This record gives sequence, structure tokens and C-alpha cells, in this order.
Amino acid sequence: MPRPKRICIPGLPHHVIQRGNNRVPTFYHDEDYRYYLNVLRESMEDHGVVLHAYVLMSNHVHLLMTPASSNGLSLTMQALGRRYVMHINKTYGRTGTLWEGRFKASVIDSDQYCLACYRYIELNPVRTGMVSTPADTLGPGIVLMHWVKPMICSRRTRFISVLLPHLKIPQLAIDGWWKRS
Repeated sequence: MPRPKRICIPGLPHHVIQRGNNRVPTFYHDEDYRYYLNVLRESMEDHGVVLHAYVLMSNHVHLLMTPASSNGLSLTMQALGRRYVMHINKTYGRTGTLWEGRFKASVIDSDQYCLACYRYIELNPVRTGMVSTPADTLGPGIVLMHWVKPMICSRRTRFISVLLPHLKIPQLAIDGWWKRS
């Protein structure tokens, strides 16, 4: 039986989550985070996807992305997964899968849901106890997207050029929704 087709709506943001198999680490060293981000950037450029926010935890990732086509998100994640898993397996002498099944993606269908996803992504390292506030430095792979302007938590990553705030975020910030939630 074929698996169900993924729902992907071009032009709308999607909250993408991908977890390590058995929740084991998927990033071992700083270079792994950098490699992942570079491959993500290349894959997004190849398939017409824009990244609004992300956080790379040790065993999973959260991405807030908007595809330009109905298959852009899947093609981006497929290309990213293929290259990143090959890199990890070759670098660390491992075999087999790295990720726990397919990535999960939720269509963001309202402004409030979009902003809630920004907040969820930003606060994920706080909830897990990695840092005490979102402004704390997390390392080269962790970039937190703030509600108006992206904040880079490490000077070692060159990924900022790919982060674009969703069009509604500045207006929602002005309206004060962020502070009311």
C-alpha cells in the first residue's frame, strides 16, 4: 500500500520536524551542524524553498519553510537527507538510517499559527534546558529567529542570507500579538 501523499501548499509556510532514529544524536560536532546548514541552503535554492526560522538540536531539527511549488519541500528534504546521511555515515563509519522515518510537516494556515511556530522554534532549546533564554549562545548550528529580525547566535555560521522573515511577522509584532500570547 503506498504511503499517503504529503500535503504541501505552495506559498504557505510549513513547520517541518525531523527526528533522529531512536532519538539518538544526529549532530556530533560543530562541523556537522555547518555541513547540514550548507546542504540545506543548497537544497532550498535548487528547489525554491525559503527558510524563515530553524533550530538544530542534537537529535532533531525544526524548520519553518515556505515552498514555491507543491513538491519543493519534499525535494528539498530528500536532497538534504540523502547528502547529510551519507556525510555522517562516511565521517563516523556508520551505516543505515539516521532519521526516524519521513519528516513531519504541518501547513501554517494562519498568522497566529505562524507566529506560534516561530515562538515554538525559538523556545525549544529553553524548554529542553540547553539554555536559559533564547538569546543565549547555543553553538554554530543553532540560530533562533526572532519576531522581526534574525539573530545569529554564533559568528561561525554564514547562513543568515537564507533566513527571511515571513511577510506577516513584522505586522504581527507591531500589532502586539507576540506579547499577548
